[in-house]
Amino acid sequence: IITNNHVVDGVDKIKVTLNDKRVYDAKLVGNDPSTDLALIKIDATDLPFLNYGNSDSVKIGEWVLAVGNPYNLTSTVTAGIVSAKARNINILGGGSSIESFIQTDAAVNPGNSGGALVNIAGELIGINAAIASNTGSYTGYSFAIPVNIVKKVIGDIIEFGEVQRAYLGVSIREIDGEMAKEKGIKEIKGVYVEGATSNSAAEEAGIRAGDIILKINGTEVNSPSMLQEKISEYRPGSNIAVTILRNNQE
Repeated sequence: IITNNHVVDGVDKIKVTLNDKRVYDAKLVGNDPSTDLALIKIDATDLPFLNYGNSDSVKIGEWVLAVGNPYNLTSTVTAGIVSAKARNINILGGGSSIESFIQTDAAVNPGNSGGALVNIAGELIGINAAIASNTGSYTGYSFAIPVNIVKKVIGDIIEFGEVQRAYLGVSIREIDGEMAKEKGIKEIKGVYVEGATSNSAAEEAGIRAGDIILKINGTEVNSPSMLQEKISEYRPGSNIAVTILRNNQE
């Protein structure tokens, strides 16, 4: 069973209540604070499950459903649309944390954490994790961890007992209008490389300061959080194609 790290962090005992009111003791299989994900296990068979969808193919404006237990209201379903993708709200503390949330306006409140965000085909596209609110209750903005990150992190925990984190080895900066003017960048897209870390994969591949990363394996990356999300889907040693712009040449 997939949930959020902040739901099980620091607790001595985990209990899972199923929809049919059966209660089980659960054990923590593994967790990853940097993506706020955790995997727990109960001793049961023939449980219903959701199929993974593809968060890369989720479109802004698409209808989604959030499922959870807000304020102990068991199995509450709310509907909304995808408002934004690759949203960073600085809730996981920066550093090596990966924040590239799917933002929706489906009502999510305390108790929704770890619940499913599904598309209208019933496929899992995210794990509800946070809200942006000045009251502590839903004010219109909720955030889910994209399922492609979930799939990778949970797969690693099952296979290796911990997350296998890939690093490109670059310091990066978002490109805005002011920066584009200052650096003579013609088109505001991609992610600006301020430098490559010594002995990193990026340095070895010849990526250098002033390059603009446009795509990872053919998928466009137009913000630092989007770049981090794409890299987080790979393991150390994976070969990936990085498309860069250098001196206005791709």
